[in-house]
Amino acid sequence: MGKLIDEDDYGRLRGRMIGILRSEYKIRSEAVLGAMSKIRRHVFIPEKERTSCDPYGDHPCPIGHDQTISQPFIVAYMTERLDLKKGEKVLEVGTGSGYQAAVLAEMGINVFSVEIIPELAAQARKVLDEEGYTNVHILTGDAYKGWQQHSPYDAVIVTCGPEEMPDELVMQLKENGRMILPVGVDVQQLVIVRKKDGKVSRENDILVRFVPMISGKVSK
Repeated sequence: MGKLIDEDDYGRLRGRMIGILRSEYKIRSEAVLGAMSKIRRHVFIPEKERTSCDPYGDHPCPIGHDQTISQPFIVAYMTERLDLKKGEKVLEVGTGSGYQAAVLAEMGINVFSVEIIPELAAQARKVLDEEGYTNVHILTGDAYKGWQQHSPYDAVIVTCGPEEMPDELVMQLKENGRMILPVGVDVQQLVIVRKKDGKVSRENDILVRFVPMISGKVSK
């Protein structure tokens, strides 16, 4: 697509995106749709990528470092499945572009987000600050370890794919907490985890494709 610099053009594309989420994907949460209708998704994508990838199209877009911003449907679907309430505390694993964190923040969620790639964490922080999302806290750290300092969380959303469900993330859930994450290699199964009465249940959901979850030492 050609380079779009007019905010009105981006606004129309955003409206089209919301229409697709409503009519084709049957997203029903007005909180989710309302948040995504307000957020300027294009600013979370590096400018050099916007000329070849429609920021509001029905697909992921590259953001550098072999990472992507997820397809709008996946963002909406995963957020809707968590059934979040304003004021809840959520751990996001895989900050990436910062867009998913912005959606949560727009919904009134207190967001604690972990990103292993320092450059992405810094860029996401910059854009989130510029867009006014002060209720997002970002840690450059190992995704498999979560952010134990601020646990337990009402919910955890994982936007990268581990081969197996990380026990540490389950441990950071509150009683009656829930987690949604893709599990597997290449094509993953979206899994919804719930903790109740000290027991953990697991519900398999749709097939998805995410970048792999990376583990390793990082500099703070």
